[in-house]
Amino acid sequence: MDTPGTLPAVEVETGPHPTHAVIWLHGLGADGHDFEPVVAEFEATRLPPTRFVFPHAPLRPITINGGYVMRSWYDIVSLDFTQRREDPRGVHDSARQVEALIARERARGIAERHIVLAGFSQGGAIALHTGLRHRARLAGILALSTYLPLAETVASEAHPANRDVPIFMAHGEHDAVIPYQFGERSGAYLRSLGYPVAWHAYRAEHTLCIDELRDIEGWLATTLAADTAPT
Repeated sequence: MDTPGTLPAVEVETGPHPTHAVIWLHGLGADGHDFEPVVAEFEATRLPPTRFVFPHAPLRPITINGGYVMRSWYDIVSLDFTQRREDPRGVHDSARQVEALIARERARGIAERHIVLAGFSQGGAIALHTGLRHRARLAGILALSTYLPLAETVASEAHPANRDVPIFMAHGEHDAVIPYQFGERSGAYLRSLGYPVAWHAYRAEHTLCIDELRDIEGWLATTLAADTAPT
């Protein structure tokens, strides 16, 4: 469903009259179709009727790719993981666009406590950034092969509503795009702030593997079925 003022998106529903939603953000250079096939890998009976929303990121020039224009949630200004890689303005702009997607699901009758923010790579970074700052309790955050952007601002900007939000983080041990240790440090930092991070490591590169999909399915089944306090 494309709504004026929100990003265009691919949608897949696991049953009629969805009561839950997963907003899943793709990685750099991909689009909303990238993770559309994962829904067919899940056993629908393990999930409540769920709407999977796969938005298309805006087109923007990417510094590390010589200014080439591609779908991206923010510009990447450096390949050096010892310094800031992400463009703060792009991160904030994308967070506002994800907030608009959450608001659309709320308008369609799905409470925020029944919405998971998910993402892979860049998309996972935006899911973390937005979810931790969101002003109402979400069902959970699913962050795959990614890291925590603008980490220095989390402690001061995070909203109390999601201080105990379940976070599933996963990373391939052989990831050559976002090094495993970099993602692992992000998970450890969030745990040091008191967030309930479930960390999962896989013998994989910068991709999803079958074991990871099975673990995601189990986590979604538990997380989407969990009762949470009304917002």
